[in-house]
Amino acid sequence: MKQYSNSKIMLLSMAFMLGMMVTAGSVHADFTFGEPVNLRTVIPFINPMYDTVDCLSCDGLEMYIDTASGGGDIWVLKRDSIDDDWGAPENLGSSINTPDEDSFSSISTDGLTLYFSSNRPGGNGQYDIYMTTRATRDSPWGQVVNMGPELNSSDTDGEPWISSDDLELYFESFRPGGYGKADIYVTKRKTQNDPWGPLENLGPVVNGPYNEQLLSLSQDGLLLLFSDHPFQDTPRPDGYGGADMWMSRRVSLFEPWQEPVNLGPRVNSSEHDCEPRISPDGRILYFWSFRNGPWETYQAPIIPICDFNGDGAVDAADMSIMVEHWGTDESLCDVGPMPWGDGIVDVQDLIVLSEHLFEGLIAHWKMDETEGIFAQDSAGENDAYIIGDPVWQPASGQVDGAIQLDGVDDCIITNPVLNPAAGTFSVLCWIKGGAPGQVILSQMSAANWLCTDSLDGNLMTELKGPGGSGGPLLSQTVITDGEWHRIGLVYDGLHRKLNVDGVTLTEDTLDGLEGSENGLYIGTNKTMEPGTYWSGLIDDVRIYNRVMKP
Repeated sequence: MKQYSNSKIMLLSMAFMLGMMVTAGSVHADFTFGEPVNLRTVIPFINPMYDTVDCLSCDGLEMYIDTASGGGDIWVLKRDSIDDDWGAPENLGSSINTPDEDSFSSISTDGLTLYFSSNRPGGNGQYDIYMTTRATRDSPWGQVVNMGPELNSSDTDGEPWISSDDLELYFESFRPGGYGKADIYVTKRKTQNDPWGPLENLGPVVNGPYNEQLLSLSQDGLLLLFSDHPFQDTPRPDGYGGADMWMSRRVSLFEPWQEPVNLGPRVNSSEHDCEPRISPDGRILYFWSFRNGPWETYQAPIIPICDFNGDGAVDAADMSIMVEHWGTDESLCDVGPMPWGDGIVDVQDLIVLSEHLFEGLIAHWKMDETEGIFAQDSAGENDAYIIGDPVWQPASGQVDGAIQLDGVDDCIITNPVLNPAAGTFSVLCWIKGGAPGQVILSQMSAANWLCTDSLDGNLMTELKGPGGSGGPLLSQTVITDGEWHRIGLVYDGLHRKLNVDGVTLTEDTLDGLEGSENGLYIGTNKTMEPGTYWSGLIDDVRIYNRVMKP
């Protein structure tokens, strides 16, 4: 078990006690993905055109890849610790690799058995599943063995994946009798010394009239990942492009697999995205993608969502919710040790939550001052300067105090905080009042981030794509009706979204946003034009460098 210093334990204990003093509601939480990066920027040895990640050893010190160059071989990269860089790829040699295709390897937990696919001569079908063993991690691989007609049919069988307990072997098969062209099957055994049992099709919940291929399991065995159609055929509904990546969950190793869900637009592009693999610690997703043409391998961080109450911040209120569900199987707070939890809310989840406290919040003007010409930034060093004579309203805010702007010449000026072109971000705030054509938040001489249209007072943004592409994004919701509204602008790397009161009202697709390094105006437009000054209350302005829920 990972060891922690006394200071780390003390910090966790203090956070735990702090959470006991705050109460909050709850909503369902999940995990999300960070921005994908090309794997060649992390591992220079990777040939992005040909190499794909097959699997990692349980300790994270071996990465098995296969290459599409030549006939197709299996290679391994090694490192001395998880903090070290990967070494150069080593070919597994002629004991495993043939002039034909050898690929899609999966390593057992002890690192002594390797399963893979091959179309070498002498098999039962076009592709078969093979295995090889070695005596120790430093020993050479032994003779390759075909896993026999019990697993391998006269059709294509391949892409095996061994579970971490070595008791379940999953693979894809094109054999007749399934629910589509390629289905996922599993064979099980009671102990590692027992023979493999009869094949089981995962059934119509997982397998549909599509191709379920390029599968893998998470280290804890609770997530099954796969692609719907790697290169052709009909994709599963509600995808984002060509081949998409999907996942199915199960509550425990003894429960059935649930309805698959799409991994979402951060990792599924409008092109082909497939062959999902999760690192043993559950922190990284590896996949193969044609998003920028040609095919290349990417990795994306897997991030637990710790904003349990959906208020836009990971703080003591979320700690309180975890305390409330301590020792239960509440999925909302079950975020560790894997991002999707382990079935119980305990110290593992507390450690994960503590790692994410206040994460991503790069500016936060609470507007809780009672006097003075500065609005303090509680999250950074961007204290804002007050222009005109706005009135502090310590008892009239939606979250404690607020500031009242007169709609004539009152506004707030900040230093540069965020360049919209840098990647994902979210802007959230509370507003009350205002009038059509007025602006809540803008970037100096650049774009109006949050404003209202000049006709009806509907929420809109004029932050466009590169070169002005995309145009303004307009909702059909009036926010100038004199009521409090929590408004937001979110960009997830692909979609521009407008939110009001916890609901995404409208969104579109933009491949990037126009950039600017300028500071911000709160309460007027990008050039401080008359008629654009906000006439109402503004409270709790937050800016994140990540995607926040509405």
